[in-house]
Order: sequence, then C-alpha cells, then structure tokens
Amino acid sequence: MAREERKTHAVESKKTKVVNAVIFVLLAILAALTAYPIVYIVLGSFKTNSELVSGGLKLLPEKFVLDNYIQAWQMGNFSRYTINSLVLSFGVMFVSLFVTSMSGYVFARKEFKLKKLIYNSMVMFMFINVGSTALRPLFELAVKLHMNTSLIAVILISAGTSQATYVFLIHGFMNTVPKELDEAAKMDGCSFFGIYWRVILPVLKPALASVALLSFRGGWNEYILPLIFTMTNEKLRPLTVGVVALQNAGDGAAAWNILFAGSAISIIPIIIVYMFASKQFMGGMTSGAVKG
Repeated sequence: MAREERKTHAVESKKTKVVNAVIFVLLAILAALTAYPIVYIVLGSFKTNSELVSGGLKLLPEKFVLDNYIQAWQMGNFSRYTINSLVLSFGVMFVSLFVTSMSGYVFARKEFKLKKLIYNSMVMFMFINVGSTALRPLFELAVKLHMNTSLIAVILISAGTSQATYVFLIHGFMNTVPKELDEAAKMDGCSFFGIYWRVILPVLKPALASVALLSFRGGWNEYILPLIFTMTNEKLRPLTVGVVALQNAGDGAAAWNILFAGSAISIIPIIIVYMFASKQFMGGMTSGAVKG
C-alpha cells in the first residue's frame, strides 16, 4: 500500500509540474504579446522617421534621437492636452466612485420593488456594446443641453458606459461585509445614509480603489468620444486625440517618430497612477470574489 501511494504521489507530482510548466509558458507568451507593442512604441520613439518607415522588426534604434520628444511636446500642445486629460480622467473617476458606491450599497442592503429586475438588467448591459452608433444622438443631445462647449458631456457619457461593471464589483464586495455592522450602527442612531457614510465607505476602500483606477484609466484612454465632441473646439482635446494628430506633423509625410514620442509621453501618467494604486487595486479585485 505504501509503495502504491508513493507511486500515485509521484505521478500526481509530475502532472502538477507539467501543468505548471504549461501555465508558465502560456503566461509568458501572453505577457510578451501584451508588452511588445508598448516596448516597440517606446523604443521607436527614439528612432528617426526614415528608420521607422523602412519597417522591420528591429527594436533598438540605430541612433537614439531625443529631439523627437521635444518636437512632440512643442507641436502637440501637450501642456493643454495633459490638463484636459487629467480633468477628463479625474471627472470620470469621481462620478464613477460616487454613483457605484451608492448603487452597490443600495442594491446590497435595501429592499424595494423591481430590485432584482433592475439589477439583472444593469448586469446584462455589461455584455452589450452599441459602439459608435450611439455617438450621434448623444452629441445632438449634448448640443441641445448646451453641454458641448466643455468636457462635462464627455465625462458623464464616459463614466456611464462602465457603471454596470463597477456596480457589479461593488455589489460583490458588499456581500462580504457583515450586516451586523449595519445593525450596530443603527443601534447607535445612524440613518441609512449615515451607515453608508460612516461605516460602509471606509470598508469599501479596497473595492473603491479598483473602481478609481479602472475609471481613471478608462477616461485617460478614451479616444472616439472626445474626438467627436471636440472636433469644433481643439482647446478641449485630451492627449489621446492630440497625440494622433501628431502623425500629420511631418512635411508631407507621416511623422511616425513624433507620433511614437507623443504616445510614450501619454503612457507615463497612467503608469505612475498604477504604481501608487496597484496594491489597493489587487486587493479590491480579489476581495469581492470571496463571496458573491
């Protein structure tokens, strides 16, 4: 019996090693495919335009050209576009935090008519994407409401597109919070909103950090929406729209070197934000999966 158990254990151990090796290889391939475009753009930003146009898979430039970044910053009006991107990203983040934290709390703790229908309908919209077909009616609505002269319409629409996902995340996290905390707060005289403000919000910090990072990233990377809404007002353009315009900065030819330099600059802020919020982000993404 002991020999058979050792043989079985040895076979299982070999299978585990093989499975782990396959998983490692697949993850390494996935990581390489994800990182390659970013590495190509960053290294390509130091190349001359002629070297980029000639093509090839060579990553390292023949000569590092720092002047690409100077031209990109000066031609792209990056100071103005950076401010616009920050306003857009923080606006989307704050709207998302406010709406999703309250919605997730209400769906988890409050009983009302059609609650399941409303929540399930909201979750269903996580899998529905109408794409750019909704941009025209949204733009016409913004014009009628006189909201097309600022970034307010872009912020509200951009924040609204991901609310279902964020509410689902917060709701899942709320299910892990003991209801005894609510009852104890009620005994101390807290109202429904008082419980939300004094008890639930502090507990929700890990999940809210995830929502904050995801929504900030969504606002920062938004392209089609601000492109449509800022066509008649270049001063409102965010970095994503301004960077693409750099492609036409060359003398009659596509200036890929300047475009790559502008793209590399636009990546820096979101990397800095992730570096500061990565621990809270991972904690918020995993904690809601304990119970749902």
